[in-house]
Amino acid sequence: MPKMKTSRSAAKRFKLTGTGKLKRNKAYKRHILTKKSAKTKRNLRKATMTDQTNVKTMKKILPYL
Repeated sequence: MPKMKTSRSAAKRFKLTGTGKLKRNKAYKRHILTKKSAKTKRNLRKATMTDQTNVKTMKKILPYL
């Protein structure tokens, strides 16, 4: 059986925590920041966990993570 390929784009965006959950950064922090409040921008800095509905798909494309 050949090795499975890891999706490199996903590997750069997701990290595995010690408990096996997937950590990701939040979107909407790249541009058009003038209309966003300081509170919104501050909250977008923090990483968050991937939603349970997407975890099965993400683990499939990240077989060695």
